[in-house]
Order: sequence, then structure tokens, then C-alpha cells
Amino acid sequence: MKRLAALGAFLFLQIPTFFAQNLHINAQATLPFPGQTVANIWGYWANGREYALVGASQGMIVVDITDPAQPQQIVQIPGPNNLWKEIKTYGHYAYVTSEGGQGLQIVDLSKLPSPNLDYHFYTGDGEIAGLVWRIHALHVDEKKGFVYLYGGRKPNNNNYLFSGGAIALDLNADPYNPTYAGNFEQLTYVHDGYVDNDTLYAGHIYKGLFSIVNMRDKSNPELIASQNTPNNFTHNTWLSADRRTLFTTDETTNSYLAAYDISDPGNIRLLDKIQSNPGSGSAVHNTYILGNFAVTSWYKDGFTIVDATRPDNLVQVGNYDTYPGGAGSGFEGCWGVYPYFPSGTIIASVITAAGTNNGELWVMQPTYVRACYLEGHVRNGLNGNPINAAVVEVVGSQSLNSSADGSFKMGQESEGYYTVRVSKSGYQTREFTAYFQRGDVRLLDVSLYPTGGFTVSGQVLNGQTNQVVPNASVVLAGLNDTYSASTDAGGNFQIVNVPVGLYDVGAYAPGLGKAMLLQRKIAENKSYTLRLTPNGKLFNQQPTDQLIVSSPNPFLERTTLHYALPEIGYQWVAYDINGRRLFEGLLEETNGSLDIGQDWPPGVYVLSVFKAEQPGQTLKVIKSQ
Repeated sequence: MKRLAALGAFLFLQIPTFFAQNLHINAQATLPFPGQTVANIWGYWANGREYALVGASQGMIVVDITDPAQPQQIVQIPGPNNLWKEIKTYGHYAYVTSEGGQGLQIVDLSKLPSPNLDYHFYTGDGEIAGLVWRIHALHVDEKKGFVYLYGGRKPNNNNYLFSGGAIALDLNADPYNPTYAGNFEQLTYVHDGYVDNDTLYAGHIYKGLFSIVNMRDKSNPELIASQNTPNNFTHNTWLSADRRTLFTTDETTNSYLAAYDISDPGNIRLLDKIQSNPGSGSAVHNTYILGNFAVTSWYKDGFTIVDATRPDNLVQVGNYDTYPGGAGSGFEGCWGVYPYFPSGTIIASVITAAGTNNGELWVMQPTYVRACYLEGHVRNGLNGNPINAAVVEVVGSQSLNSSADGSFKMGQESEGYYTVRVSKSGYQTREFTAYFQRGDVRLLDVSLYPTGGFTVSGQVLNGQTNQVVPNASVVLAGLNDTYSASTDAGGNFQIVNVPVGLYDVGAYAPGLGKAMLLQRKIAENKSYTLRLTPNGKLFNQQPTDQLIVSSPNPFLERTTLHYALPEIGYQWVAYDINGRRLFEGLLEETNGSLDIGQDWPPGVYVLSVFKAEQPGQTLKVIKSQ
């Protein structure tokens, strides 16, 4: 992680465009299906070929997408004529569900690319023989070899099978002919869910929550925990690779993709939530996790790619609008997306193209990029207390409010220099210039000082003779502003109406050199004495030996600041040769190192490490051309 530097005005500002269409994703082909709607999709690959399995209203369509620019339909497997279709695979079998009835369709894909595929419908066995009919969704626990059916109804189309919960079918003996193993119905209807290693993460859409269920004993499932989701309309769930984070979607207007820490089921925590296009009212549908990325369908917004490496700071880094005919709320557009092909190809389904009755398959090529992060805290500079609801703004792109503990977390897709503004009513606004870099976390701990003014006065003396120095220049260099004065005949100076804050107090006289007191807190009227010594040190502080070393020095691109401090709470500041404060940051440990200089233009700098109003150490560093 890198501390954010406060830079001078010489740096340029790059303004990003957020939520632009078709970011880091290229369309390869679109295949329409005249007169048919399209629901969810899945993928399958074998023998060096890749296939899209498309849940069309008249049955699953198999499309060869090995050449993404030339998709070729191979066959449509007849099924119930119904909008709702969900598909998953296990080995070389595809499992297809529909609200149109006829049970669970099982298709043997082993003969592909031949169109002559075997299939049949499973309607139940044993105590549920003939009862498996309408099924809303499904998922396969590939580690344990079970398929789970969600939201099932009996053949009369009125009553739910059991409570419409999750039905587990065993695939281990014969994936083509599953057998009933048990069911979970404690929280009644399950709309969709994810199962891994006998643990079910069920989405209870009408209860607005997800549940975590131990399904090891399928005849007696154990409910471990449950948690409401942001919009209380929990549609689907998906688990991170490390099994610590669960991602959820709420299928409703103005909804969110959300991330939950489930590492301790007794203390489930919402980490973050994100919208594809804030303010549009768009509805999220299905999310799938690929490595550290969440690939999510958003109906009228198409689909998005979110960097979920830091699940407590979700950042959208890619998107494609597969429904250019509309935007905002509503349930037209992109139903599903599938990102797991070995080639990296993504496929997406569109229910119907705008203004037509034709469903579509989109074949896409993504570029996955890391996000740039900005995280930190906002505190009261006088007492260190956190400031709630301070506005942290990346100028020209986004803003958010600090939380009750003063913390904030945000990010963006674009790299480059940006102005960061931190403000709150009753406090002085501060601005920084930050360089955002992919995969890096820029840490910004901001002290805001209340508005109001005080008087700073004092005297400038000759450090050798102790005589007063008239006509000396005195400067107060603050976080935002600089104030100046000249000494009178008695060497005295006075600066009035100085806002609350931290200031470097400096003085200069020709032939007598400079002096500077670092980081003086002005929260009341103050008086200082500055002593000028010809050819003396810039700072009126006694340095502590061997606090800091910078290597290399001089440097071309960056240098490393190595520090060994007596206690925590020190900060570093880089000044130009005129004593102007340019860069700053906090040192979070007593011993460590920090890469600096990558954002600096060539020049000579005075680097100081100190604790407020305590002795520190300075050294000169040079950045070469």
C-alpha cells in the first residue's frame, strides 16, 4: 500500500469517464434466435472446442463458439415452451430446468459436435416419483456430485414440491439417472443458490435473505446462519475461491451486487455493495465469480466486471451494454453471463433484442484489469476524533461520505493523476493530488481543522548575537494556504486571522539564512521565536541520529525511505529548496521502508521525518532528469 502525497499545482489533472459503455470488453459476434426468448446460459468445452448452452424458450440451443467471431448453431434440444430456463453441467451432462414443467432435462453432450445428442426428463424417484415437474433454478456441487433443484412445483402446477426449497439429487452412481437424496425446506422457498462441498448458500428471494446450510446429511440438513441482503429480495449467491466471501444479488429496481464476510457464520458482515450505474434504477440478476472478479448481468445495463480482490472495496472495471435499446429500471435485457471458458471468452444472453421478439447470444472478449484504490480516514486535526459524513471526492468522477469511524474506501478503473478533495461543513477543505495505479492502494489519512482564526506573533533573532532582526521575512506554510509578514524594527511580527491547523513557521533574512519550526498546531493565539544562523541549518530542531536513510540518492524514478523511529506517530514531509511543503505521509510502524519519489518531478528536496513539535531528522534527496 502507498501513502498519498500532497503535490504542488504543477501536476496535471486527468478526468476519467465512469460508467462509459463497453469498457475493456469487445463484442465478437451476436447470434439471434428468431421468435424465441432467451433466459440463462452456461458453457461446456471438450476436445479443444467450446460450446454455449443457451436456454431458449423452445429448448436448450447448443452453439459452437470455438471461433468467437463465427458462432455456429449445432442443435436445439426440444423442451417445454417457456421463458424460464436454467442450465448447469456436470461432466459431459447438461441439466436443464424450466418453469414450464416436464421435470429435470438431462442432456448427454459427449457426442458433440454431432447434433445427435441423447436426452431424457427426470421426474423423480422413490418418495418423490412423478413429483419433479416445474423447477425454477439449479446448481451442482461438483466436489460431492449432487445437483440441487430450487423452487420446485408438483405436476398440478399449484402446489410446491415440499416447500419449494432445495432438493438434492445424487449424481455419483449415474449422472444420467440421478436419485433423490434429501431436501432443505426449513426457510421454505429457495429461488436460487450455490453449493460447494456439502454447504448450501441458498437465496430466499421472498424472505429477502440468504441462508448457509450444512447438507452433509441430506435427510437432516442443518441451518447454520441466515442474513438479509441490501434490497431484501435475494436472487442468487456465489462463493469466493477462498470460501470466505459470499456475493449476492437482489433482483429488484435500484439493486446491488453485495459482498459478505462469512468466515464466521455467527458474525456475518456486509463488506461492500455496488451498483452498475448508480442513479439509473437498474436491476441486477446473476453474478459469477472468476478468480478475483465478479461478472454480473444487470438486465438493461448489460453486464459488468467488478474487481473483487478487496471485497470490502468493490470497483467496477469493465462493462458492456448488450441492450442498447433501453436503460434504467425494468427486467428486459441481459439475463445471464458465463465467464469460465478456457479461452477467456464470455457469453451473455439477451431475453429479446429491443423492439423485437428475438432472443440473442452475445460472444465477447474481455480484458481483465485491476482497480485503483483510495482508502483512509478523516479525523479532527485538533483532537484526533473521527469525522463522520465528510465528503471525499475524486474530482470529476465520484464521491462518498466517510463512515462513523471516519473511514472511507473507494476506487476507480482509470490510472493517472487525480485531485482528491475532502470537505465538511464547519471545517477547512483540503485538496490532494494523487497518482492512481492499477492494483495499488493509496492510503489517505486526512486531518480537517475547524474554521476560525487566531493570531501568530513572535520575534526573529540573530542566532549568533541574539540581536533582533528587522525586515526579516516570516512565512506560515499550512496545509492549504500560506501566510506571510515582515518583522518591524524590533524584530517582531504578527499574522492575524490564521485558520486552525498545522503550520511550518519559517523566517529568512539576507545574509543570515533561514530557520523553520515544523508542524506547529495553531488552535489558539501563539508566539514563536526564530533564530537565524548564517550558513546554519534550515530547521530550528536538534536532529535525532540515524532516524532515516534514503537509497538510492540521487535517484531517477523512485527512492526508498528506510526509517527506524523511537515510537509510532511520526510523519514524513518533502520540501522544495525554498522550504515549501510539497509531499507528505504517515509512517505506520516504528521500523520499515517506504517507496517515494515516483510522483515527483526532477529536483532537489529536503526530506524530514518528525513527530509534531518534537525533534526529527532531515536529509537532502535529489531526483535526476
